[in-house]
Amino acid sequence: MLSRDILRKIRKIELSASRLVSEQLAGRYHSVFKGRGMAFSEVREYLPGDDVRSIDWNVSARMSRAHIKLFTEERDRTVMLLVDMSASGLFGSQEQSKREVAAEMAAMVAFSAIANDDRVGLIVFTDKVELYLPPKKGKKHVLRVIREVLSYEPESRKTDVGVGLEYLSRVIKRRCVGFLISDLLATDWERPVRMAARRHDLVPIIISDPLESALPNLGLLVVQDIESGVLLEFDTGGPEAKEYRRRVAASTAERAVVLRRLKLDFVEVQTNESHVDALVHFFRRRERRMIHT
Repeated sequence: MLSRDILRKIRKIELSASRLVSEQLAGRYHSVFKGRGMAFSEVREYLPGDDVRSIDWNVSARMSRAHIKLFTEERDRTVMLLVDMSASGLFGSQEQSKREVAAEMAAMVAFSAIANDDRVGLIVFTDKVELYLPPKKGKKHVLRVIREVLSYEPESRKTDVGVGLEYLSRVIKRRCVGFLISDLLATDWERPVRMAARRHDLVPIIISDPLESALPNLGLLVVQDIESGVLLEFDTGGPEAKEYRRRVAASTAERAVVLRRLKLDFVEVQTNESHVDALVHFFRRRERRMIHT
């Protein structure tokens, strides 16, 4: 039984995501994600300016006039949401936790997909796959996806990105669009991301919190790793704080270098930023890249 708070959040996400998709995202989504291929539509008489490579010579000979084949893009795609449900997603120094932001990003992608008659599926993973919803169409199914992302109680607190991506390639045989929604704090994600990107159109959505990169000077604190449970003493005003900021900045820069080397489009959003702006920026960037390729 879902709590009133969860139901209220689901309803809020549904309303905001539906509005944003209809106003800003649906058209851009349609333009940057290609269908599965081209399907024959019909034959019509050749007109000046038509591509001569499209001429159907058999029909042309039979009709004694040139005719060309017309094709339409098959738009029926599969969109898979791979959501990292490890314990680090519970963190949030702003109004929302990273997991709540993940639910909103998932909702905007899912509503964009069904607006284009695509199928949406969900893989929830930690250091194992904990939930799989096969791809389906329709608003009712999308609302279930959002509900699971918001309310699912994972068995494990740890994370293994490779587990989710390997499962994706096992259950989805044909090429799909896969949105990997994670903070990518783990260090062993490059190889599985590279392998999955060879088979699918993979788009990492990386969610972070501003407090993860710059701790305020609060003196000596006892902090706990939310996934491992390990306790550490940390002087937020000492040299280790400066070293921590340096390492986080270096890790963030290296992550971007790796993703660009893999030629992946990706989205970065913090819990204090506009989620829709991050997606719109991603769509614009992808549109520009597609024009020049």
